[in-house]
Amino acid sequence: MLVKMCGLHPVRDVQLCIALKVALLGFVFYAKSPRNINLEEVKILKKYEKRSSSYVAVCVNPSNEFIQNTVLNNFDFIQLHGSETCERVKEIKSMGIKIIKAIKIKDQSDIENYKKYDNADIILFDTPGMEKSIEFPKDLISKLPKGDRYALAGSISIDNVENLTKLGVNFFDLSSSLESKLGHKDHLKVKSFMNKIKSI
Repeated sequence: MLVKMCGLHPVRDVQLCIALKVALLGFVFYAKSPRNINLEEVKILKKYEKRSSSYVAVCVNPSNEFIQNTVLNNFDFIQLHGSETCERVKEIKSMGIKIIKAIKIKDQSDIENYKKYDNADIILFDTPGMEKSIEFPKDLISKLPKGDRYALAGSISIDNVENLTKLGVNFFDLSSSLESKLGHKDHLKVKSFMNKIKSI
């Protein structure tokens, strides 16, 4: 199973997540987010030995300038949460970065939108709530495509992850459920979740 933890802080959280073998470490570049990081903090990421982990820059409609100046050479993936078209995804990928494209799911008809982004490396099925932790509709989970290319986000926690695996999900994206204080990861929750994943 694969785990992505999003909204991490470059100083507080990275070493722990690497040690716990979290596959994807997400850093938010979105001014309205309580998890937004600044450009100075990006430089700190260079000091870590990533081992088997990868860095993800989480963005909304990023400009070419931002991608070239901040994302390239610092991150392994860029996660696109905006209104990016298939053509825009192709353009960004041609810059030399792997793509995670978020697809917002309200009802079953939205699921088919992932097919437009066959050039993305990973598809993230998310709720429309962005960081507001809206629960993903349970009746739609079984209808999602399965495999290592498809991740699920939306109120995933230590309490429901085992049931989600029984529905065929094996790639989880978490953020707020790992916090006791808004924007600050609770390291006990992070450790407990990864221990749960290893026990399933």
